[in-house]
Amino acid sequence: MQTLSQLVVYESGALTVVGFAGQARLDELNLAECHEEVIALVRQYRCKVLAFDMTETRIIPRGLLGLMVAIHQQRVSVCLLNCSDELREVLEITKLNRFISTYRREP
Repeated sequence: MQTLSQLVVYESGALTVVGFAGQARLDELNLAECHEEVIALVRQYRCKVLAFDMTETRIIPRGLLGLMVAIHQQRVSVCLLNCSDELREVLEITKLNRFISTYRREP
């Protein structure tokens, strides 16, 4: 596991899994640094799928959604792991669920 200033990298490679160390609110996240870190990871590992572990996260800033769109535009699949019903609803309302997949951990 690698810890960057804004992210925790749980797995790296063609499938890269990043998270926010279980933070419930991401509204204080430095989005500029987060963007730089994510882009660097995608390039470094030639990532095909970027998964965000959303465990315990309840609030996601729109800038992070914009980052996910930017990653998708680079032909990298984006998915959210363990996201709450509230986050799923945000994806549905914004229509981002068309290209951001969500997966839940089995109990």
